[in-house]
Amino acid sequence: MSLQFVVDGLLTGSMIGLGAIGVTLTYSILRFSNFAHGDFMAWGTYATLAVVGAIAAMFGKVAPIAPLSFGWPLIVALVAGMAFTALLALLLDKVLFSRLRKQEQAIIVVMGSFGASMALRSLLEFIFTSRPTYFSRAIQIAMPVGFGIRITPDQIALLLLTAVLVLGVHLLTTRTQTGRSMQAMSQNPALARIAGIDVASVVRVTWVIGAALACAAGVMIGVLVQIRPLMGFDMLLPMFAAAILGGIGSIPGAVLGGLIIGLAEACAVQLIGAEWRAAVSFIILMAVLIVRPIGLFGVRER
Repeated sequence: MSLQFVVDGLLTGSMIGLGAIGVTLTYSILRFSNFAHGDFMAWGTYATLAVVGAIAAMFGKVAPIAPLSFGWPLIVALVAGMAFTALLALLLDKVLFSRLRKQEQAIIVVMGSFGASMALRSLLEFIFTSRPTYFSRAIQIAMPVGFGIRITPDQIALLLLTAVLVLGVHLLTTRTQTGRSMQAMSQNPALARIAGIDVASVVRVTWVIGAALACAAGVMIGVLVQIRPLMGFDMLLPMFAAAILGGIGSIPGAVLGGLIIGLAEACAVQLIGAEWRAAVSFIILMAVLIVRPIGLFGVRER
């Protein structure tokens, strides 16, 4: 049995984990499940693609950075795409979610996010059509690394990007005053307000982090697979499963949950066929909810 599925699982898990960080932060701090989170992923990816196209129009064709399939335009475009996605999330919060939160009924905000998800997805499909597109059509030769495992330079670069982003978010949430404020809001919102924490600032940072990481995850999918308006929607169930598996509010838990989901999906493809891939996230989600609803790193609320 080839161990190639381990690499495939780690890559898929990295994408899921980055997206799940936004899901877990939104739920733990803003107290609702954001169904539009997958569409942030798709919008960020298309925004990145648009910036790559604009750079190509201004500077002509740019040679890729050897041995990667992409060059500096994609790196610049990724930063721009993450900024755009963060602004989109902040705009949506100002226009929709902040108004719905005032009613203090989570189900209303959840349904609002579901409607926003449908609107964002339909608008994206209207603008770019449903035809798949790509950052690059270059074919990379996978390098053997032993045990029947082969990996491409793009895959190595994206795994390193995931590690850097996760480390950055972890340091932000554990070593800064903003991060401590976010933890306080997550544990006890009422007490955090009494303690003088700037709630509006925490909400903004939450949206920015979640949306920017969703964009990064979407660009990873675009580089390794393809770009489609439905790409974020397809990732929604795995992201929620990873956030719940890791424990709501836990960033390391969300990442670990994503890696577990990714490896489980890749293993299922290897053992029983690709048609069962989508069922794996649902089965794991149901198992966690039945056996340990608080997840691996979750804390029971008192």
